[in-house]
Amino acid sequence: MSAHTLLIELRTEELPPKALGRLGESFAAGIVKGLADAHLVAADAKFDWYASPRRLAVTVKDVAAAAPDRKIAEKIMPVAVAVDATGKPTPALVKKLEAKGIPGGAIASFEKRMDGKSETFFWNTTVSGAVLDATLGGIVGDSVKKLPIPKVMRWGDSDHQFVRPVHGLIMLHGDRVVPGEVLGLAAGNRTRGHRFIGEGEVVIPHADKYAITLYEKGGVIASFAARKSAIAEYLKRAAAQVGDAQPVEDDALLDEVTALVEHPAVYVAEFEPQYLAVPQECLILTMKQNQKYFPLFDAGGKLLNRFLIVSNMKLDDPSNIIYGNQRVVRPRLSDARFFFEQDCKHGLSARLGKLDSVVYHNKLGSVGDRVRRLARLASLIASRLGADQELAGKAATLCKADLVSDMVGEFPELQGVMGRYYAQHEGLPQVVADAIEQHYRPRFAGDVLPQGNVACAVALADKLDALVGFFGIGQVPTGDKDPFGLRRAALGILRTLMESPLPLDLADLVDDSAAGFAHGALKPDFEAELLDFLFERLRNLLRESGHAPASVDAVLGLRPTRIDLVPAKLEAVKEFVALPEATALAAANKRIVNILRKAEEKGESPRGEPDIALLQEAAERALFQQVNDVTPLIRSLVAGEDYTGALCQLASLRDAVDSFFESVMVMADEPLTRTNRLALLAQLAGLMNQVADISRLAVEK
Repeated sequence: MSAHTLLIELRTEELPPKALGRLGESFAAGIVKGLADAHLVAADAKFDWYASPRRLAVTVKDVAAAAPDRKIAEKIMPVAVAVDATGKPTPALVKKLEAKGIPGGAIASFEKRMDGKSETFFWNTTVSGAVLDATLGGIVGDSVKKLPIPKVMRWGDSDHQFVRPVHGLIMLHGDRVVPGEVLGLAAGNRTRGHRFIGEGEVVIPHADKYAITLYEKGGVIASFAARKSAIAEYLKRAAAQVGDAQPVEDDALLDEVTALVEHPAVYVAEFEPQYLAVPQECLILTMKQNQKYFPLFDAGGKLLNRFLIVSNMKLDDPSNIIYGNQRVVRPRLSDARFFFEQDCKHGLSARLGKLDSVVYHNKLGSVGDRVRRLARLASLIASRLGADQELAGKAATLCKADLVSDMVGEFPELQGVMGRYYAQHEGLPQVVADAIEQHYRPRFAGDVLPQGNVACAVALADKLDALVGFFGIGQVPTGDKDPFGLRRAALGILRTLMESPLPLDLADLVDDSAAGFAHGALKPDFEAELLDFLFERLRNLLRESGHAPASVDAVLGLRPTRIDLVPAKLEAVKEFVALPEATALAAANKRIVNILRKAEEKGESPRGEPDIALLQEAAERALFQQVNDVTPLIRSLVAGEDYTGALCQLASLRDAVDSFFESVMVMADEPLTRTNRLALLAQLAGLMNQVADISRLAVEK
């Protein structure tokens, strides 16, 4: 059976640019999987996917015209259910055979073998291999249906649905057209090239010649990856024409322009230098978001009045393209300058009154209500950090004022950024301006943290208010749904406390934030649920950072609310685990925890410290003495935040602990003796678990 390269191309109207790469990969993966499931190609078949503004395509190597026949063993049913005591088929078996079209006499050839715990009938048969011509249309159609398309459309009088109207279908096996139909289109070997520089209709002579033919005859670089790589190289070359200029690095923008062009070229354009008086973030966003241009910067990162255009045509004389784009961008930059100048006339402070008319949430008040809570909380946090309370309160009061500015109304992505510029224009202290911008940090995973205690105070207040407010009214994240960004806010708080680091108590921060809401606005006892949520985020964060899961569980098992101390405790646990005594001590600690838990369930919880007069065995007296000898030192080390030293001191208890469990029965018949020994174990557990819950390390080694 012959095997050749298979080409599938679906030609469409312009596909959504931001989704093109994902659509191309998914389209190809679905077809390759369908072919592999039909045994027409190996499971690890080599393939190349293509995606341009008006086509999705894939070429798959070594696709067979027909799959070989296969022998299969089909499970029928357990023997006990299939035949009665006399060996005759039961009605259940007869019905099953009729449904599968298996002749009744075939039972004599059934194979009996164990399937799990029951003896089962299997029918050994030969299945005819799939034929490419008969199955390919269905495989392509199934792949189309499974594409990640959020919204489909119909066109003309057809009932077919797709993300965009379709106009052509190629299904080519080697040089042979595979008959079939997809979305109402009959397969062929013809496509269309670039609208302006291609030859119009292009015949693909062979599946292996798809990319080169489409480029040479149609002027289209079909490969998404090849176009992206070419554009990136063209951008570097064009920037080099402007001295030491550097193009903006934006992979999302690069993907988007790759999805907008079929035959890319890059040209240098410029705008009037007068627009550089506008904050460069505004100009950059205008050029990137509205026009898909690549701004240029000097070696110091300052925006130049030059930019790069990614065009869909390579011309010897691109002056008309350059002039047209310069003419189009000018009104955009003029709008940005107008918004900035108008905003500067009014400033931030004058806009505060407008925040009272902006609803934050119908149960949590207006944005104005919120900034008053933020000002109070930020001032309190600043005082605990030894920072300027007045500056923190001022920054928190103004941090949302730019939301009602013209510029942020046009470009919401600039909130905070514009607040800093407007604060500087008003002559406010730089620390206030910086805090206004940085209070949104970190905006995403890996983003930089706010810098300085004033900025940290405002950033923490902002995220705490959101978490406390929404948890307090029962609006918690569920599954993948997190409309208020509470997971991101939680990670921001944890990273700020841990990485800055800041000596603040997480539980106190939650209580302080809750105190700023009106009486009765929040449901009672929500704090425990919120702290559980925060600790779960912290657990995931630490594990993703590479810490051993058991070590993370041991440290967080004690629910430490001083998040800044967690890294040191994790490092101490790591060193403790490497000690030769660690395994035995962890196992002993786990045993102690279990004994104390069972005693508590029986109402025999130890109270107070052990009484030396009630110690009978030499082993328990020795353990009592060693615990009392080492306790002051361990407590001193913990107080001095030398957690590694504290855990290492536990190693000296190993022999005494082992001896105790070998020769002493904790749950003695005599009540006073039993209670005293439980008290000794409780004292030992308290000593061992000051840094981490050592019992959770029992499975780590």
